[in-house]
Amino acid sequence: MKDEILANLDNPGKLERLYRSDKPAFKRAFAALLPDLPNHPLVGFWRERLQYASNEISWGTRQDLVFVVLASLIAWTIAKLPAFLPLAEEFFYPRNIGFVVFPMLSAYFAWKNKLASSKWAFLVGATLAGVLFINSLPDVQKSDTLILSCLHLLVFLWAVLGFAFVGTPRNDEEKRLRFLKYNGDLVVMITLILIAGALMTGITIGLFSLIGFRIETLYKDYVGIFGLAAAPMVGTYLTQTNPQLVGKVSPVIAKIFSPLVLVMLVVYLVAIVYSGKDPYNDREFLLIFNALLVGVMAIIFFSVAEASPIPKRPAEVWVLFLLSAVTVLVNGIALSAILFRISTWGITPNRAAVLGSNGLILINLLFVTAHLFRVLTRKAPLSSVGKAIAGYLPLYGIWALIVTFVFPFLFGFK
Repeated sequence: MKDEILANLDNPGKLERLYRSDKPAFKRAFAALLPDLPNHPLVGFWRERLQYASNEISWGTRQDLVFVVLASLIAWTIAKLPAFLPLAEEFFYPRNIGFVVFPMLSAYFAWKNKLASSKWAFLVGATLAGVLFINSLPDVQKSDTLILSCLHLLVFLWAVLGFAFVGTPRNDEEKRLRFLKYNGDLVVMITLILIAGALMTGITIGLFSLIGFRIETLYKDYVGIFGLAAAPMVGTYLTQTNPQLVGKVSPVIAKIFSPLVLVMLVVYLVAIVYSGKDPYNDREFLLIFNALLVGVMAIIFFSVAEASPIPKRPAEVWVLFLLSAVTVLVNGIALSAILFRISTWGITPNRAAVLGSNGLILINLLFVTAHLFRVLTRKAPLSSVGKAIAGYLPLYGIWALIVTFVFPFLFGFK
């Protein structure tokens, strides 16, 4: 988008078509280019136009609204299938909760990106393969491979969503980073929607109870479930049509929490030494340790995704570098604990899955840490860190695919 804007500064019609084709991307690219753009009348016009437009709330076109409503209704229908069909909730929800959220979001971005029919076929085929496979796995009381497949299926569907968002098979780092930023913005927006929904629920139930109507069950089964199913779609629509709504919130959150998490992580590692706990012999502690690792890694990735187009102060880069370095240490401890447990008690589906995940995360973190060090020594721009993250993202999807579809057969559905 940046190259296209630069190439068409003297072509108002082309710039207008670029803007209408992808307004959020145009705004971000123009804002990043603005300090280096020449003193041109058209540049001044677009600067004023985009700044004015950022104060407005856009509700999109009628077609957009119809799509969001229909997608929300479909998501609600999927969520309510156990009520409409003879399906046990214990069987349905662990296997199919991802299909309430991700297919509708993938369809939305595929539609907005005007993907070719071959790419639509891939999205539909991947989703159907997930539906058929996960629901065909044996229904046993205790199966590690079933749990792993259900969990990693969510990551696989997330990767399919990423493909629909990027809209191109080529290595487009900018769009992949925008996908990470979209995830951060969506979390913020969904949180706000759910808080507003909880307030509305309490007020509605309270008002009806005052006049003698107990609507808790009816409200939960229909209005509540519809709200939960529709929240990701509505949140996505709002963040894409109005990027200014949370566009300034997510960077602030990332900037505040990065140093706080760094301090917490250092204190936590010191506390481990005095607690007597260790991930080598305590399985539950190892699980918590890995959950901590994934959470910290997400903060690092979102911080870089938020900041990659914008120059950062050296102190902020130092915080990210130290956070990455400490997280590499945490990952190294977790990885050594997994290898210790495998050498002592043998390989299991859980240990194999965690070993592969931690190995992928460690390599990615090492790349990120190395690039952040190069930024600190002024041997590379901050955008190189974003490229290191963006280029690695498909590997997580590939690993999720392996765990979801291969592990059940590899370990005999144990």
